[in-house]
Amino acid sequence: MKKTEDAYKAMLKLFKDIGGNAGLQSMPQIGTIVSPPPEIKVQWNGMLLDKKWFYIDDYWLQGHTRQIKGHIVSATQNRSGGGGDAMFASHNHDIDNDYTASIIYTDTWHVGDKILMIPIQGSDNKTVKQFWILSKGKRLDGN
Repeated sequence: MKKTEDAYKAMLKLFKDIGGNAGLQSMPQIGTIVSPPPEIKVQWNGMLLDKKWFYIDDYWLQGHTRQIKGHIVSATQNRSGGGGDAMFASHNHDIDNDYTASIIYTDTWHVGDKILMIPIQGSDNKTVKQFWILSKGKRLDGN
């Protein structure tokens, strides 16, 4: 008499064979800055990766400029003029102005900084072709 295989075990094996590695996804990684931009180098998983491996958020590049605009409504602090005359009594000035300004980023990553690297998969959906560097992080326990 032939022993039949467990039906659940056979079904799980079939799903595994069909799916293969299709269900595996590249997960975010932590890298360590070895050299900051513009000639960035990152230590990751025992390898030293250079700038051809990365997309980097513009905000992290020194010299990146952003334009801002807004409107401010406020008043100066009261100040007295002196001399005792009424025209020099304590007074303030209203502020009600539009403004524009430029912010030029000067900070960047430093050697030893930990960064979040998000893998970008190749067309085979298995290999990592590049990384998007999103941010740097710091552990609050000092490690």
